[in-house]
Amino acid sequence: MTTEPQLIDAQDVHVHYGESHVLRGVTLSIRAGEAVGLLGRNGMGKTTLIRTIMGHVRASAGRIGIRGSDGSRMPPDRVARAGIAYVPEGRAIFPNLSVRENLLVAARPGTTGRNEWPFERILATFPRLAERLGHGGQQLSGGEQQMLAIGRALATNPDVLILDEATEGLAPRVVREIWRIIGEIRGTGIASLIVDRNFRTVLANTDRALILEKGRVVLDDRSEALIAQPGELAARLGV
Repeated sequence: MTTEPQLIDAQDVHVHYGESHVLRGVTLSIRAGEAVGLLGRNGMGKTTLIRTIMGHVRASAGRIGIRGSDGSRMPPDRVARAGIAYVPEGRAIFPNLSVRENLLVAARPGTTGRNEWPFERILATFPRLAERLGHGGQQLSGGEQQMLAIGRALATNPDVLILDEATEGLAPRVVREIWRIIGEIRGTGIASLIVDRNFRTVLANTDRALILEKGRVVLDDRSEALIAQPGELAARLGV
């Protein structure tokens, strides 16, 4: 049993959008170095949970712990400074900035002052970006934009990397490259929370996974245990 500290500890989280009860008592924890998958069909609350952790959405009940502190009312910039990096669905790169500027504008030391992801290491990890440093964000392909979004998140030297729809809309060759990079990042000890429609690949690249259904956690187990339950996965994920 790991004794690593919990970097994210969401307990019994509820979220409402007006009259709509979107999250219903969700509990999620991520320890240092742990890779966690977040699965579920569309509209089940995955992105809402991530945005609540990041401070973009306020929980109506429950507690969100960030590195042992109460993060329930933390603004997004404080969550980011606490070592939680977020690559949102849609990537949200700066289209009018160059690749170089997108990376440098985010660069800062990590929570302990370390700089394990300097500019040079990011370019070595994403050689396609190194070839396009002067290109504007809007000039990149979808796959290149996703690489830039991940690279920009790494430039903050995070302890946790959250990826929402990590490979959505990308060509198969680019998808393979993104998963290779995610595997490399996992090997460096950065914890991760990964949302992706390809549940098999998520389970192959994580230690543990949760499945959301109508705003509730219906399964939470080791990834290898979930892989051994194809019937349950088919029923919960509609595959």
